[in-house]
Amino acid sequence: MAALAERPLLRTVAELRPDVVVPTFHLSAQVTGRLRARGALAVPAAVVVVDFAVHRGWLHPGNDLHLCVTEAAAAQVRSALGGPARSTGPVVPARFFRARDVEGRWRALLDRHVAAAAQHTRPLSAERPAVLMSTGAWGVGTRLMETARQLADHGCVPVLLCGNDARLRHRATRHPGLLPLGWVTDLPGLMAATHVLLDNAAGQTAAQALAAGLPVVGHRPLPGHAEAGVRAMAQAGLSRYAAGAAEPAHSAHELAFPGPARARLTAAARAALRGDPVDELLELAGRVDTADSRTA
Repeated sequence: MAALAERPLLRTVAELRPDVVVPTFHLSAQVTGRLRARGALAVPAAVVVVDFAVHRGWLHPGNDLHLCVTEAAAAQVRSALGGPARSTGPVVPARFFRARDVEGRWRALLDRHVAAAAQHTRPLSAERPAVLMSTGAWGVGTRLMETARQLADHGCVPVLLCGNDARLRHRATRHPGLLPLGWVTDLPGLMAATHVLLDNAAGQTAAQALAAGLPVVGHRPLPGHAEAGVRAMAQAGLSRYAAGAAEPAHSAHELAFPGPARARLTAAARAALRGDPVDELLELAGRVDTADSRTA
């Protein structure tokens, strides 16, 4: 598969003449690594590893640099390849760093949902945390309805992101207390109106929650690499891995409101997001320009 993509990439590089090629997908990292290793790609390749757990698909010794979300991930890359790898934190769109619920639209939706579910007009109170349940673009998760029911039974307001899965959203409407949503375009606003993210993959939604100041609870991770990512994220101190009979409601209640546990996670998130991968890319391009000028 990597070999099939080599010629199209080389044509694109010849047309655009970039200073650095930046793969953000593991198969792309294999393509650039192969090309750099045999000298077919003249410009450097800097791989942005977006996962908390580094799958071997990200790794090819031909690439010039790996930029990782945590120092543990960078150390894993250095150990495997022997080449440079640095931690710059997750790459997140700027709007998540300024997450706000414009005009209180999401908060109003949550209040209406709670009022309808309880058949009275009591607004969403501080004792009823809204828990955002992430299932990715495909609406994938393990025992989602059971988890939502447990959250609701323990005083939480489960908000299920169903992605593009219309069948999941329709099925979720039959469960009292659960607010199912389709594809959400204003995710920063929704994160600003909720209290906790319940995550099963440690993917981009989890990284965006870190930037938005939303504590992340990993629960019932998807089998395979997603489970490794959820555990690695928790081991890095950026989330909590919740397993056991009382979870995830216990962690949601503890992390939803001000306190030591929430403060530790949000502080760790701020520390992880201090780096800027663009600085590393500019430095890499500068080193190459200097080397080329010396050669000339």
